[in-house]
This record gives sequence, structure tokens and C-alpha cells, in this order.
Amino acid sequence: MAKLLRIGSILNVDQPFAGVVDQLRRLADAGFDHAFATQIFGPDALTLLAAAGAEVPGIGLGTGVVPIHPRHPMMLAAQALTVQAVTDNRLILGIGLSHQVMVEGIWGMSYEKPARYMKEYLASLMPLLRGEAVSSTGERVTTTTPLPIGVVGATAPPVLVAALGTVMLKLAGTVADGTVTWMTGTSTVGDHIVPTITAAAEAAGRPAPRIGVSLPVSVTSNPDAAKERINQEMAIYPSLPSYKAMLDKEGAESAADIGFVGDEESVAASVARLADAGATDFMASITGDQAERERTFALLSELARS
Repeated sequence: MAKLLRIGSILNVDQPFAGVVDQLRRLADAGFDHAFATQIFGPDALTLLAAAGAEVPGIGLGTGVVPIHPRHPMMLAAQALTVQAVTDNRLILGIGLSHQVMVEGIWGMSYEKPARYMKEYLASLMPLLRGEAVSSTGERVTTTTPLPIGVVGATAPPVLVAALGTVMLKLAGTVADGTVTWMTGTSTVGDHIVPTITAAAEAAGRPAPRIGVSLPVSVTSNPDAAKERINQEMAIYPSLPSYKAMLDKEGAESAADIGFVGDEESVAASVARLADAGATDFMASITGDQAERERTFALLSELARS
């Protein structure tokens, strides 16, 4: 690969806790750089990572991603720093706005001006994570803390903001430590995600951002069947406006169109192209039958160790 690319995997959170620990330990033993927990209708990602990560040393622990609307920045900062304290500071804090259908339809909260909401949220969250007291008053998010959050042994985790559009990418590059994407193909990463967020970070005098990319992956002898399975499992995503926009940029119609599917050589080449596009972190959503999953795991382990 032309550039360093950290290799990780999405954890299967829909299993008993002991299974999550076993999976995390297997990933760590196989040389994976990190494991990410999603947060949708399952366990609380940060709580799960704190408990599992305390039992499995070494591997990075990411959230992909924690929706911000249900949690005040002070609460999220305290929780994130607590995870840091119990896992030797291995957290990668991925946060996001979720989607209008979730925020308004399920939580009954306003999704108005989502980018502004994130900007105000980060104005409180980032200094709180750094151990600073905060006085920030916004239209939607207000935080006034007379004292900093004190969690012994914790350092501020990198914050990756789920960002796809230009406004959000510029915000992530200016204020946060990077971004994490989903349903965004390699060409769009290279032509849109990387240059937009990198330029914003440079203009703000910040370090080069981390750019995490998550995509479905299947090492298989039957690509057509694997692609059909991916599209069945991930049928909802092309219907969500933010992901549909990224698929359109890629000239793709479905998740399988941008996934890494094929034999070992083909998938390894796809991962290499992602590194060449400027991604710094890859979080594989491993899919397929048991044999395909084992082949995929073995290849990614080899790439992670190389």
C-alpha cells in the first residue's frame, strides 16, 4: 500500500456480551488495529466498549457512531473519558447527527439546522474532553460548567465526526480530529472526502485529519451471490438522503456497488486503492457465509500485520 492504513472491523454487537469479548480478543490476536461498535437499536456502544475493552488489551476501540441528539455534551464527555480511564486511553470517539427519520420520528427532537447543531455541540464537547471548563451558549446547545470534568488517568480521545457533505466535512476538519464514513465509495473518498476535510484542517492549522472508511467486505468465490446478499442486508441505506447522495457521487446504486467483493487478490487491491485515495483507517463490515467470513478475516489480518 502506498500509505499507512489502519485495518479494523465492525463488531457484531447483536450477541451475548461474552461473544463480543471473544470477538474483540480474536481481532486483537489477529493484529487488527481497532474494532468499532455501531449504535442503532442495540447496546450502548460506549458502555459495551468499556466493559469489553477492559478485558482485552491493546486494540483500539471505536464508536461508529454515537448519535449526539440524545446526549448533552457534558454527559457524552464524561462517558467517553470514563471509557478512556478503564481501557488505557484506547477510545476513538465517532459521533454523528444520525438521520431526520431517527431524530424526529423516533426521539421527537428537532433536526433543524443539523450542521449548526453539530457546530454548537463540538464547541462544548471538544474542550470538555480536554479537561477544560466550558461556557458556551448556542441556539440549540448550551453548556456552562464551573469546573472541568475530572476523570483520573483519562486523556482526550480523538473525535471523528460522521461527515459526508461539504459543510460537515469542513466543520470536522476545522474543529475535530477527522471523520468516519459509511456507504461512501473509494472514488468519492479520494475526490471529495479527503480533499475537503484536509483543506479545512490545514486552513485551521490543525494536524492532518484521520479519515475512517467503513464498507462491506466479502472474500468469496461467488461474487454475484455475495453482492446479492449485501444488497439484501443493507437495502435501507440507499433510501437515506445522505447515503444516496454519496452513492450518486460514486455513480453507484447499491451497497454492493461500492463494497469490496471478490477473491483475495481483488479485495486486497481494493483496500490498497482506498489507502491510495487518502483513507487512514478502514473498518470492514465483514459479510457472507461462515467460510467467506473466515476468508475475509484471514485476508484482513494479513493486511493489518503487513
